[in-house]
Amino acid sequence: MIYKPFQNCKLSALGMGTMRLPVVDGNDAQIDEAAAFALIDRALEQGIDYFDTAWGYHSGNSELVVGKALARHPRESFYLASKFPGYDLKNMGKAEEIFTRQLEKCQVEYFDFYLIHNVCEMNIDAYLDTKYGDFAYLLEQKKAGRIRHFGFSAHGSLEVMERFLQAYGKEMEFCQIQLNWLDWTFQNAREKVELLKKYGLPVWVMEPVRGGKLATLEEKYEKRLKALRPEESTAAWAFRFVQSLPEVVVTLSGMSNMEQLEENLRTFAQEKPLSAGEREQLAFIAADMTGKTTVPCTACRYCTSHCPQGLDIPGLLELYNEHRFTGGGFLAPMALSAIPKDKWPSACVGCRSCEAVCPQQIRISEALADFTALLQK
Repeated sequence: MIYKPFQNCKLSALGMGTMRLPVVDGNDAQIDEAAAFALIDRALEQGIDYFDTAWGYHSGNSELVVGKALARHPRESFYLASKFPGYDLKNMGKAEEIFTRQLEKCQVEYFDFYLIHNVCEMNIDAYLDTKYGDFAYLLEQKKAGRIRHFGFSAHGSLEVMERFLQAYGKEMEFCQIQLNWLDWTFQNAREKVELLKKYGLPVWVMEPVRGGKLATLEEKYEKRLKALRPEESTAAWAFRFVQSLPEVVVTLSGMSNMEQLEENLRTFAQEKPLSAGEREQLAFIAADMTGKTTVPCTACRYCTSHCPQGLDIPGLLELYNEHRFTGGGFLAPMALSAIPKDKWPSACVGCRSCEAVCPQQIRISEALADFTALLQK
């Protein structure tokens, strides 16, 4: 197992995410405890010492099962992370209640790592509003030793992350972002890493294989990768990419079965970072994959001055590209929930004034109509 230094800790470079534990009969709320215990035991045995859970995973049952599994092992043999669930605005102002319950569920007296969860467009204003007292309470827990290391996770835009860091950057010790070779440019992960470097924050990686999407590629892409590294699986390429980034400390993988765990353990037995040429190959594949389903907006913003509805067309097209490429998901609806409905893609009147000045000749009205239809589905 590869280990990375972080302050006074030595963390396994591969961390076990517990959002996708094995379940019974496809019921996400019913974790197969025996199978989950076996995975966690094997992970510890093979050197994984970082375990990541959260209030909402598996309908609230992840913390319970992870706590039961880890309670069978010495407390000093693992690092445990959980999060304050501000992705649900109903939880604002309830930090004390939730944090106390999380300690009970996980059967621990402290969290090694604790995160403000999912900073995004939907909740940034609430997270920055001091009237709730959540941030102040969690800082008190840090001082009291019930939180050893304090950080945040983010699915929001670069601008949202910057707002959060401007307010709380001095108190943050690390940040967890979605980072993989496709999102390096597609979701501006490169710029997010640079922003975190500016604040001196190391990176924790989530979704390194984009929910499995990067574990299996079209045959023509897999042939390109096999020609360069015949011994590597397609999924391993995703992990090798993040191994190539010096800013990354922990890479989380939500392993659902023993086969996935064993494959990842083999990948993290030693570092094999990608060469510049290999990273160029991934960049080519990423551009080819996204180019098939996305519109080529460059955010020049010529269109916005011609929109009678005052829509942020480049912003909407960026969300459209994400939603269309992913085949749905929560990111676009989450971002849209933070803006007035009269600025949603459905507000487009189809006048095509924006299209008359678009250098890329994008059929913007058709894209926004398609976006509206996808969201309604």
